[in-house]
Amino acid sequence: MRITVKVKPNSSKQEIRLKDNIYNVSLISPPVEGKANRELIELLSDYFNIPKSEVSIISGHKSRTKIVNIEREDLNA
Repeated sequence: MRITVKVKPNSSKQEIRLKDNIYNVSLISPPVEGKANRELIELLSDYFNIPKSEVSIISGHKSRTKIVNIEREDLNA
């Protein structure tokens, strides 16, 4: 499944909120050298309880709005 994610880097805490089918994700890492993207993948894998290898950023690598692919088909999220 593909989801739309809006990230907020440099936050004081990690948080995922779902509103209007968009995942708003607060990240602690800065958007430097892919740190925030790696944290996003780790956080989403924990949220959906799947391996990190099943989470990939499809578009928006350098944007706050991203399209993320979740490979697991049996999710009920």
